[in-house]
Amino acid sequence: MLFSSIVFLFYFLPIVLIVYFLLSFSRFLQNSWLLIVSLIFYAWGEPKNIVIMIGSILFNSVFGLLIEKNRKRKDICKLFLIIAIVLNVSILFVYKYLNFFIENINISQGKEILPILKLSLPIGISFFTFQALSYVIDVYKGKTKAEKNIFKVGLYISFFPQLIAGPIVQYNDIAEQLGNRKVTFRKLSIGCCRFVAGLAKKIILANSMAGLAENIFSWSSIGTHSYVVPSSLAWIGAIAYAFQIYFDFSAYSDMAIGLGLMFGFKFKENFNFPYVSKSISEFWRRWHISLTDWFKEYVYFPLGGSRVKNKDHLARNLLIVWVLTGLWHGAEWTFLVWGVWNFVFILFEKFTKFHLKLEKIPIFSHLYVVFVFVIGWVIFRANDLYQAGLMIMNMFMLNKNGFYSNMVPIILKEYAFIFLMCFVFATPITRKTNEYLMYKKIDGKNSVVYTVFYPVVMMMLFAISVSYLATGSYNPFIYFNF
Repeated sequence: MLFSSIVFLFYFLPIVLIVYFLLSFSRFLQNSWLLIVSLIFYAWGEPKNIVIMIGSILFNSVFGLLIEKNRKRKDICKLFLIIAIVLNVSILFVYKYLNFFIENINISQGKEILPILKLSLPIGISFFTFQALSYVIDVYKGKTKAEKNIFKVGLYISFFPQLIAGPIVQYNDIAEQLGNRKVTFRKLSIGCCRFVAGLAKKIILANSMAGLAENIFSWSSIGTHSYVVPSSLAWIGAIAYAFQIYFDFSAYSDMAIGLGLMFGFKFKENFNFPYVSKSISEFWRRWHISLTDWFKEYVYFPLGGSRVKNKDHLARNLLIVWVLTGLWHGAEWTFLVWGVWNFVFILFEKFTKFHLKLEKIPIFSHLYVVFVFVIGWVIFRANDLYQAGLMIMNMFMLNKNGFYSNMVPIILKEYAFIFLMCFVFATPITRKTNEYLMYKKIDGKNSVVYTVFYPVVMMMLFAISVSYLATGSYNPFIYFNF
């Protein structure tokens, strides 16, 4: 079920909220209700995948309790941890990566040695598997106590606002809130506004850029013999996709955080305007923060992180993290190459401090970051490495494709306003404006602009977004595939 759908907005969410508030006399009943509707939400598109979700809840809850019970026996605890990790990773591997390995084995042998399995990828499996892993690992490390109430573990793993596409929530951050949280009018109103803002970003900005990016990437993929994509048009397509993926994914995070607030939960921020970064290292501290923190906490630091005497070990640690980050996004060579692409620049920055020199001239540092992430997104977006190569060659006029065509001014004229809005909302200008309106006081009262105009704007954004939905002008979130 999509957040950006009529069914969710006008049926599922209102019913869930009404019943939730009617059950406000019992936290247990509220949590039970949220668990039930979360499982319904997950089973909506592919009911058979609910078995995987329930299985994940059961065995991770059991292994958490087993580790807690045998706390004094380190060897037994470690054995239970290893089994839990193997089970989680095995499920992820079978559904997400097994066919990829089979395909490449068959290609390498020039014939079909192994049959391709008919497995559908459970939506959001990477997200809820990583949450489950963090729970078991944190119990083993003593960062959190094992939860005896299996319903709380179930709600943590399956909670519908962040189930499908994050943010990835660590159990330690939400454990207290599962049993003790307050739902206030302020939280509810802020949550609604945050949700509407995310919905508008998705429907108006991300989807508008999606159509443009899809067309230009498709034109590039068919080759210069059929259609010549000039350099300027290729760059427009690449930038359009950069905006699409940012507004698509950050919009989901906004909606998830907003929904969490409606039910009294507070999730950590997942994006912090990454496109204003001055280095690639900074970019990844601002983009998909929960995933970056997960790999840092559970992979990078255990390997030794940056606190190693040998620089070869530092390079190894970073390479492992970025290969895994690439593969986490999907079982394709494009994702692996994209991960290595980011690794190369982050390693370069750590060894040379090149970005610090560029920061003396801000425009150069921003251009450097834009260049790296735009090329990276082209690789990420392409169906395969061949298409990625064609697109990049078109961007740099290496296909004898020239720089300009009559299509460019037509597209720029049609999308000028959307591009302008994308540039504005990709910067902290909107957040600073919102904070100014929120905290500015006139005669001891909130600004009239904020108390009257702001709710009107939110309602207008919601109405506009719904009108887009009514015409069928929407597409699934990109990160549902991961």
